[in-house]
Amino acid sequence: MSEKPTNPKDAVGIRKVPISCLPVRVLWRVGLAMMEGALKYGRHNYRAAGVRASVYFDAVVGRHLLSWWEGQDIDEESKLHHIDKAIAGLMVLRDSILQGNWEDDRPPRQDLDLSDLNAHAGMLLDMHADKKVRHFTIADTEAP
Repeated sequence: MSEKPTNPKDAVGIRKVPISCLPVRVLWRVGLAMMEGALKYGRHNYRAAGVRASVYFDAVVGRHLLSWWEGQDIDEESKLHHIDKAIAGLMVLRDSILQGNWEDDRPPRQDLDLSDLNAHAGMLLDMHADKKVRHFTIADTEAP
């Protein structure tokens, strides 16, 4: 970031929350996803009623991110991009966490130390380093 000594407000302003860092094209699309939710459930209903963590986890991960990962970009019902809907769901969940009106129904905590599994993954990579396999992508399913 460059410094501009001509305006004293710059020294103060650059230390504030930087909304200018947000990608506006994404925000517009997330706004559409939030609009869909408002039309279906009522605007800001999540602030009045609160949310359950598992419901939003299932929607964000189970429906939107996994559908997108498996090659379905657009949600068939809303015609919105699954990533935009996932972000909107995360925004609602995070807002409720900040608001303090969410139900934390996550499972009991467990040890998530992946060091043994990561070491095993490294061992498998080393074991098969001499292989020249082809990794397939979504491009392999698309018509030329």
